[in-house]
Amino acid sequence: MTYRSKSIYKLSLVAVICFIKASSSSCPVLECWFVQEKAGRGGGLAAATSQEKSLLHIRTDAYSHSAESQQAPSDINPDRVYFITDPAATLCHRSLNPPRGSVNKPHCEINPFLPQPSTLKWVAPLTDSALSPIYLQADWFSTSIQGLNKQLAISTITRAPTAAQEPNVILSVTSKTVSVQSRLGEPVLLDCGFWAYPPSPLSGSGFAVEWRYQFRGDGRLVLAYDGKTDRLADTQEEGATLDFEGLHRKGNASLILQEAKVRHSGMYICTVYLPYLVAQVAVELEVVEPPSLSIYPSALPLAVHGQTLTVQCEASGFAPLSLELSWEFKGTDGKSRPLGSGSVTGHRQAWDGTYSQSTRLELDTTKLDLGRGGEVTCVAVHLGGTRRASVTLNVIGFSTPSIEDSMAMVGVALVLYGLIKFVSWTFTSSGNK
Repeated sequence: MTYRSKSIYKLSLVAVICFIKASSSSCPVLECWFVQEKAGRGGGLAAATSQEKSLLHIRTDAYSHSAESQQAPSDINPDRVYFITDPAATLCHRSLNPPRGSVNKPHCEINPFLPQPSTLKWVAPLTDSALSPIYLQADWFSTSIQGLNKQLAISTITRAPTAAQEPNVILSVTSKTVSVQSRLGEPVLLDCGFWAYPPSPLSGSGFAVEWRYQFRGDGRLVLAYDGKTDRLADTQEEGATLDFEGLHRKGNASLILQEAKVRHSGMYICTVYLPYLVAQVAVELEVVEPPSLSIYPSALPLAVHGQTLTVQCEASGFAPLSLELSWEFKGTDGKSRPLGSGSVTGHRQAWDGTYSQSTRLELDTTKLDLGRGGEVTCVAVHLGGTRRASVTLNVIGFSTPSIEDSMAMVGVALVLYGLIKFVSWTFTSSGNK
């Protein structure tokens, strides 16, 4: 190996080491709320909750302590400072690590967690041995975190030896699509992935995935899958599926909706089960479809000054419900002005869940000062975008004539005057003969 080759090799090695150190140091220190139930007061009252400030030092290596991390802030109980090891580096996402001094910070809550078996029929096979392993005798915590600007949602289950403050991530569930918008009829992907700590005795005993829907008090099971027996629950919703190969190989539990419908708008909860453990994240889906506009009549009749015409605009096929209808008028001079909202009807819902609404406008050519006419436009402002539809208005007999009309009337008057003079001269000449 030449000297130049050795130098390049050394520089490459240094660069790799620096990259590894930089990646490790990029893991955040999360400010979190430790929330737990207080002891019950009796009398049938629900137990109150208490919350304390907490600090989570995230690392990918259990031995990567820093001098700074050993110092707890004065306003945080040292017992609420945790050093969490996350070998998958899920908690080291950039959305969880805002710039120093930033006001906006991730939302974080940590709670004590009690491992227990589930009675759900697609989860029960994970613990069919009915034995609680000694491995469960430890301190367990559940942590829910939402990154900046809703870039990421994470739920983790961590385990620490009793009375220790150095838990390891055993299960993490994430979503990179915390809020999703889709057009009507399009396929939708709601992201959800999970990771299980390979050395844990719970990670090799199978898993289960469940998707539930919630919206304004309405809830239903969308899909449930038992990964241990490779079975789907009988309650699977039509048009909803998973990438089963990606689920088993990469932990890809994303929900696929083949065709977005209005009834799909709402909150979806992705829940992943390991034996005795459960973690979940929520994803919001909003199906947005802009309105189609129609104006009646499509061609306005010729209007005489002082006449009142009625024009109607219908917005149809839109979702969600919120819509703002208004009218505008653009004269022959090119200037536009609002005409108000007109008389707006209530919403009507179609068979596919979309909505329609209409507005009627009385065009009084005298009161509205519409001149010689122009363009009347219906405007619909919706979450899916602004839509416009126009119709042309022509007005005759306008009280203030234009220059062209004035010149034409002067011309006609001169012609009539000349004609009258000619007839008068003709009769006078005939009388004198």
